Amino acid sequence: MDDVIPLCNAVDLVDSGLAVPFDVVYAGQTCRAFAIRFEGQVHAYINRCTHVAMELDFQPDRFFDATGRWLICATHGATHRPDTGACAGGPCRGGLIKIDLTEQGGVVHWHTAYNLKPVEF
Repeated sequence: MDDVIPLCNAVDLVDSGLAVPFDVVYAGQTCRAFAIRFEGQVHAYINRCTHVAMELDFQPDRFFDATGRWLICATHGATHRPDTGACAGGPCRGGLIKIDLTEQGGVVHWHTAYNLKPVEF
């Protein structure tokens, strides 16, 4: 059964603004993930370029391009749709890995899956 884990207050995510980072274990590896808000909806992805395994953000927690319409890989310039993670242009090998989120009672939660777990200390 999948777990639901509190991530942040809903007000922490502003449309096309800074992301909220968090750590996950994806396919057995600890990695960084990020949550954003786009057009009023919350979305989260593994922070890993699909071209080369490196993080996307060009400055801490900044993933949107200057227009606020695309997520961009700072190293390769690949762009992704904020609502689906699909590649929109540039050197991509598929879309970003999406993490399910829900927003309820002013809190954003992320959902575990068979290959996506919280980091255990």
